[in-house]
Amino acid sequence: MAKKLFVGNLSYSVTSDNLRELFEGFGQVDSATVITDRDSGRSKGFGFVEMANDEEAEAAIKQLDGNEQDGRRLTVNEARPRVDSR
Repeated sequence: MAKKLFVGNLSYSVTSDNLRELFEGFGQVDSATVITDRDSGRSKGFGFVEMANDEEAEAAIKQLDGNEQDGRRLTVNEARPRVDSR
């Protein structure tokens, strides 16, 4: 079953392709998306990666959480379901 991961504290220069490449070292990546501001198009500094295999996703979390990339310490964990704030 696919597992969706939250990746926080990304450098603002990181693209979705960069994010995909970083996680492909741990297994098959179904999707990788850096979240951008809808008005400016600038990265918000976080993104989501969906990995096909739970074991590979756990390995990525274990290796990348707290790891430094582009001078920033990454936060990587399992994404929580979105809560509607209305």
